[in-house]
Amino acid sequence: MVVEQSRDAAVELLAALSPELRAKITAPVDTPDHQTWTYLPGDRPGVTLGELSLEQRRLALRLLEIALSERGLADARAVMFTEAIRRSLPQSEPGSTVDLGSEQRYFLRILGDPSGFDPWAWRINGHHVALHVTFVAGAVGFTPQFFGAEPAMVLSGPHKGLRTLAAEQDLGFEFLNSLEAGQRELAIVSEKAPDDILTRFDPIADPKVLLRGLPYGELNPEQRQLFSLLIGQYIGRAAGPIGLQTWQDITEHGIERLTFAWAGATEPGGGHYYSIAGPTFLAEYDNTQDDANHIHSVWRDLRNDWGLDLLAAHYAAH
Repeated sequence: MVVEQSRDAAVELLAALSPELRAKITAPVDTPDHQTWTYLPGDRPGVTLGELSLEQRRLALRLLEIALSERGLADARAVMFTEAIRRSLPQSEPGSTVDLGSEQRYFLRILGDPSGFDPWAWRINGHHVALHVTFVAGAVGFTPQFFGAEPAMVLSGPHKGLRTLAAEQDLGFEFLNSLEAGQRELAIVSEKAPDDILTRFDPIADPKVLLRGLPYGELNPEQRQLFSLLIGQYIGRAAGPIGLQTWQDITEHGIERLTFAWAGATEPGGGHYYSIAGPTFLAEYDNTQDDANHIHSVWRDLRNDWGLDLLAAHYAAH
């Protein structure tokens, strides 16, 4: 369903664009810069949402609506709204009718031909949002995926108290506080949190940069349930079939091989960081910048970022 709906949405969007915009938004699926990405401010290849008409922007955002779960879409919109607050854009004014994304630099790109049978992909990138979705022979690659928030909590103005990506922090602390003394000794790998996620925006994530911490096998049933909820905060951003496939991959490759590592403050208010890592799954969360009010979070698939495993199997069969 996700594959077919995404293809139809991309074809409809491309048909609605002028030749100039269509040339700007498209590239071959094997374009050399496809794996170049960042969550920092700045320009990217593609077309910004603000360059599109209201109807074209609706078609573009349809791609997100299909690939993301209801919560994932809400998270993406919340990140964009928080960015508008940060920049004091009209979109953030109470009662504003300005369409979200109209004045922000979120770049959409479609790689390959969605109307054919060959692999294709779409991506949207901007400050604190990076989504990369790859389609290969009926299968979907959904990572790298990055969501951030600056500020994590609005400290003043009409939106004072608004929190973005709150569950990533709250579940992390809840899980940490569920650990017993010996477990915490394994889980807390440093008293100081790193300045950012350790895998950064590397094209291919290197799990060796992480300290592994507490193994899943050391958890009791209640802690395992909390740990599963924390993992679900990341994979639950994906549309149901994609999230279920990710969870199946985690379990098939050994959920007992997952580890949890914490660094920094053990209470909210100070800089803190955690990672979850296993044979296929990697998630990082960091909240250290701007007096611990600036979140970076990422989900990587160590086998299938950019659909690489899917692409390798496809090309081997053709």
